[in-house]
Amino acid sequence: MATLQKSIDKRNALIKATIELVNNNGFHATPMSKIAKMANVSPATIYLYFENKQDLVNQTYIEVKAKYTNYAFETYNENMPVEQGFELIWKRIAHFKLIECENAMFLAQCDNTPMIDETSRQEGIRHLQPLLDLWRRGRNEGIIKPISDFLLYAYSINPLSFLMMSEKRGAFKLDKTQLKEAYESAWSSIKVCE
Repeated sequence: MATLQKSIDKRNALIKATIELVNNNGFHATPMSKIAKMANVSPATIYLYFENKQDLVNQTYIEVKAKYTNYAFETYNENMPVEQGFELIWKRIAHFKLIECENAMFLAQCDNTPMIDETSRQEGIRHLQPLLDLWRRGRNEGIIKPISDFLLYAYSINPLSFLMMSEKRGAFKLDKTQLKEAYESAWSSIKVCE
């Protein structure tokens, strides 16, 4: 049992090191040797858990995406009215991005790089299924604009990454008023005008 826990701890240390180094240095300036050193394991140990750097980054992405979406949908009920469901999910995503800044930054980097392979990217999208289903229901009910999920995400969810990065740099403070205004902007960008 102690050996299993030690193995889990090593793998988690590699994931954590990957997130930190990618956030600080980018994908290409994060060699396996640096990841191993930061995780306090030998470089050969990485290959017990991951095939190569691509596999390490892809698996890290999928794990972080799962953590993000589990948090986002934890209190969501698919029977909620569309606007109420979207508001709940949006606020949970915003909260995650603020309290799990390192993980959120890593996901933002992954969304803007070709480093993540298409299979992993599709797996990440599957984790968003409750939101995609809510949007489909909203389009069917005439509440959400009849545009692609990519555009809905770009206009309503993606701005949170920009705001999070601005806050991290100290250029902007996301207080309750700013969050309320950001939500209202997100909702008005995707709802059908009355």
